[in-house]
Formats: sequence, C-alpha cells, structure tokens
Amino acid sequence: MAGKHEPSRRSFLKVGAITAGTAALSAKSHARVMGANDRLNAGIIGCGSIATGHLRALFALMEEDNTAVKRVCDVFGKRAADFSDQIKEAGGDASPTGDYRDVLDDPDVDYVLIATPEHSHHYLTMAALKAGKHVYCEKPLCYDIREAKEVVREAARTGLKLQVGVQGMSDDSYSSAHEAILAGKIGQVVEAQIDYVRNYDLERGPWRQGTIPSNEKPGDLDWDAWLRPRAKRPWDPRHYFEWRCYRDYSGGIATDLFVHRITRIIRACGLTFPVRAAGMGGIYTWDDGRDVADSMEVLLEYPAVEGVTGGMTVHLLGTMANKNRNPHCVRGKDATLVFTRGGWDIVSEENGEVIESHVKAGGEDLRLHHMNHHEAIRSGADLNCPPELGLYGVVASRMGNLSMYQGKMVAWDVKRQHVVAS
Repeated sequence: MAGKHEPSRRSFLKVGAITAGTAALSAKSHARVMGANDRLNAGIIGCGSIATGHLRALFALMEEDNTAVKRVCDVFGKRAADFSDQIKEAGGDASPTGDYRDVLDDPDVDYVLIATPEHSHHYLTMAALKAGKHVYCEKPLCYDIREAKEVVREAARTGLKLQVGVQGMSDDSYSSAHEAILAGKIGQVVEAQIDYVRNYDLERGPWRQGTIPSNEKPGDLDWDAWLRPRAKRPWDPRHYFEWRCYRDYSGGIATDLFVHRITRIIRACGLTFPVRAAGMGGIYTWDDGRDVADSMEVLLEYPAVEGVTGGMTVHLLGTMANKNRNPHCVRGKDATLVFTRGGWDIVSEENGEVIESHVKAGGEDLRLHHMNHHEAIRSGADLNCPPELGLYGVVASRMGNLSMYQGKMVAWDVKRQHVVAS
C-alpha cells in the first residue's frame, strides 16, 4: 500500500475537480466541436526563436494534418511581421498583431500556441482558456506553482485541451518504462537519475547572445507589455534578449532544462509531488550580471507509489560548463532500467546482463507533439503531456530553485498543496 505521505491522484484532483459533464458542456459553449476532417486553425503568441521551431513543425503539418496558422502576435512588431511573411511564403495567410487579445477574439482561431518567456505563461494561458481556445503552452507550464495550479483548475473547468510543451512525452520510452516498472521487471524502485549538461564558451556563457541586436529599444517593441505581469522598469536590452539569465522571467536551468528531464522520470515512475527537495548551485563560471545559476543540482525525495516504490529519490545534474553525462536510469532492487537513444534496456542487478530492451516509438519531436494535440482536440485522444503532468514538473523544478535560493531544504505540504520549510 502507499505510504501515509503519498499525495494520491484523488487528493490532487481536489485542486480543480469538476464533473465531466459540466466540463464538456463548458467546452462546447466556448469552442466549436471539431470533426475528424476539419481544419484546425492556430494562433501563435510569441514569435521568437522557440516559436520559429514550432512554425516549421506546423508548416510540415499543413497538408498531412489539415492545419493552418491564422494569426500571429508579438509585442515586437518586426517579429510578428516576419512570421506573417513566412506564412505567406508558405501559401498561408496569418495577419500580425501586437495585442494577444486580437488572437483570442478571432473566431477562426481554434487553439493558440504560447511561446513567450516563462513569466507570461500564466496570464496568457488563463486568458486563452477563458476565451474558449485550446492551448499548446511551451514548457514550463507556468513560472511558479500557484500559477500552475490555477491553470490546471481552469483547464478542468473548461474541458479544453491544454498540451504542455515537453515534447519528450511524445516518445513512448517513458510510458512503456512505466508499464515495465509496474510489471515488476526491475523490482521495487529506489532511485532515479537524469541530467541536462552543456559546455558553453567562457566568453559568452549560457543563454547569452554575445552581441545584442540593439541597445536602443526598437520603436515597434512594447516593453511594458513584454514585462507584464512584472513591475515596470526601464528598458534593458539584456533582460529582453537574454531573459533566461534573470529570475524575474525564468527559473534558469531548473525550468528551462530540468523540466524536460524530470517529467520523463515522473512519467516513468508514476510520481506526482515530491516530499522534499534540496537544490544547490550558483554562479560559478559566468559572473556577468546574471542572477540565475550556471551550475545546479537537485535531489528530490518522492513518497511511496503503490506497485512501484516504497519511497525514492531523484537526482538531477545540470552544469553548463561540462557536458560529460550521467546515465539516465531508474534503479530497482532487482535491475536497472537505463534509457538509451533508441529506447531503454533493463540491466540485471545480479549479473549485469541486458535482460530486456525496448525500441522506442515516437520521439522528442515538435511535429509529433502537435499532432497529438490536434488529435486530442478533434477526437478527445489522451494528451501526451496534460496540464497535471505539467504541474508536477513545475513543482519539482520550482522546489529545487526555492531550496537553492533559500539555502535550505524545502518540503511539500500535502494538505495545503504548497511549499513549506522542511
């Protein structure tokens, strides 16, 4: 049986529980019901580098998946206009705007892609759901836990399809690993480890562009709108062009990188909320005005999960000055499940032999992740990364950051559903 501290799925759903009938009715009242052959029209909010990758994926799906991009929005007019031009060159027609409300008010837009900095994910996602739009929100789901919980509740209330942009969940390695673990193939799980490591140039550092495109604020860039909901401040090109280096807008390694990795372990082991977290790290290599760590590690303790673990730890390594990797694995009493480029192997604890292998289907692929979202909108298919899973990733990442910032361990209060001092 699960341990006494286990936060059950039932207790979690109290965060935003609503009857299925009410949710379905609400969704129908806001969004048109999609048929299997209907075209899906997307609106893009945020036209930076991440959105560029999404635009390429959506171009690839225009014919095979009957999709189109109808509106594009960015507070920097030049970026929105550039996206509009690219879409026209590809045979589409998407009018640009600097106001996200224009996208949400467009009755032809079925869903929105939110590819803005982390600090704006919450209010944009909430506004889109309230406007009756399905949402694909880039990771992390939200900047902090309170925001993510509110988004999960709103998605449940409306019944709209919210896909979180952890595209690794469109690789079946992690769902199949969960099935193998539940089947007892590695024995009781005791530990998992995973990393996200890089080695940046000493002269530049993580998330720095080098030469800033413009020290003067472009005339067609609405700086106050970009800052929302943060307090107004004077124009700062570093904060705009290199926002991942600053806590006001980003959780750094934890939310930009770890969230990809911890979500994999959460999915494979059937985890939800940690019991406690210890985060350590700092600005060890690039003391260049940033205020997020350039190296970081997090140790998370998770409670018992019936049929999987009596309690376990998860270790996350994330240095940006060394790219020597740790194995990505889940350790059990009888064997270790090791993730590989092609899927996973189960390695016997007794003799070190590979006793079972899985060749993955799918992959960490934007196109596949969008196709899954489209299928969910059209026919109600299960999302590969639903909002609840996005929330679990936010909680783990944010707890690691809070522990590092405060210099002490933090814990999860199951009853009150928030972080407390350990």
